[in-house]
Amino acid sequence: METDVLGPPYERHTIDLGSDDEGPVVATLVRRRADRPSRRAVLYVHGFVDYFFQTHLADFFVENGWDFYALDLRKYGRSLLPHQTPNFARSLADYFPELDESARIIRHDDGHDRMLVAGHSTGGLITALWAHTRQRHGMIDGLFLNSPFFDFNFPWVVRRPLMAAVVGIGGRTPYRKVPTAALGTYGESLHADHRGEWTYDLAWKPLTGFPVTVGWLNAIRRGQRRLRAGLSIDAPVLVACSTRTFRGRGWSEDARITDVVLDVEHIARWAPRLGTRVTIARFDGGVHDLTLSGKEVRAEVFRELGRWVEAFVPAPGAPEMEVPPAPEDAMSGKADDKTQTTA
Repeated sequence: METDVLGPPYERHTIDLGSDDEGPVVATLVRRRADRPSRRAVLYVHGFVDYFFQTHLADFFVENGWDFYALDLRKYGRSLLPHQTPNFARSLADYFPELDESARIIRHDDGHDRMLVAGHSTGGLITALWAHTRQRHGMIDGLFLNSPFFDFNFPWVVRRPLMAAVVGIGGRTPYRKVPTAALGTYGESLHADHRGEWTYDLAWKPLTGFPVTVGWLNAIRRGQRRLRAGLSIDAPVLVACSTRTFRGRGWSEDARITDVVLDVEHIARWAPRLGTRVTIARFDGGVHDLTLSGKEVRAEVFRELGRWVEAFVPAPGAPEMEVPPAPEDAMSGKADDKTQTTA
C-alpha cells in the first residue's frame, strides 16, 4: 500500500488486471483502517462517472469500528489510464476480477471475518450481479445498495425498443458514442464551485459526465435484464433511494432534494428481485447519491444504515438474537410446555 491522493490515513493498492484491446488495465483499492483493530470491513464501489472521494462515508464506518475500503474500478478515477476510454466496459462481468481480488485482500490478507459491500448507482448494479454470482462462497455478509441503477430513466419506448435498436445497429462498433442527456444539473447541484458543497476532481468526475458508448450501453442493458429476471443473493440486502425523481429541465431547486439521475420508482419496483432478504428504505429529500444529500437527510441515511448493519451484519462474536422455536404441535393448536428458547 502507498499513500493515496486523499493523504493519510488513506492508502491505496494498484491491482494489475493484465491488458485488453486498449492496453494495460488496473483497478485501485483504497484503504482506511479503524483506530482499533477490526474484523469487520466495508467495500465501497462507486457509480458511473464517479470515483471514491466521499471521506465522510469512510468517517461513518471507521467511527463505528469498521475498516473502510473503496474500489475505483478499471477505467474510473484513480484507475483511468491515458490510453483508455473513460468508464468503458463490454460486460459488467468485466469488473468481477477486481471485486474478487479486493475481497481476497480484505478477507485473506487483512484478516476480516465480516465484509459488507456498498454499491452506488452503477456500482449497485455491478455488486448485485457479483453477489449473485458468488453466492454460497461465504464472501459477502451484507449488501447496501445506494440508489442502484436497475433501469434507465426514460419512457418505456426509449428504454426498451429504441435502445435495443441503437445497440443492435452499433453492435460492431462498441466505442461509438451515443447521444444522451448531460448530467450537468446533477453535477451543478453537487460541486462546491457551482451550487453544491462537495469538492472532487472534475477530471475524474466531469460536471456533464463522460460520453456514453454503445458497448457500455449494451453491458448495462444486459445486466439490468438479468437482474429484473430475478437474482438469488444469499446475503441480506438494504436498498435505499429517494422518495422523488427530478422532473425538471435545466436547473431548479428541486435538484437539491430529488434523484436527478434515476427514476426512484424503478428502484423500488425491482428491488424485491434481488433475493429473499431485501429491506427497502426511502428518504424524503434524498439526492441520487444519498450520502451527498443535505446534512439532515444524510444523517438520517447514516442512522438507518447503522441500525440495519447492526441487525443484519453484526460484529464477529456478537450474540445472536434469541428466537423461540415454533411449538411442535402448532398445527393442532397444542403447545409443548417443555419447549425452551434456544439461541
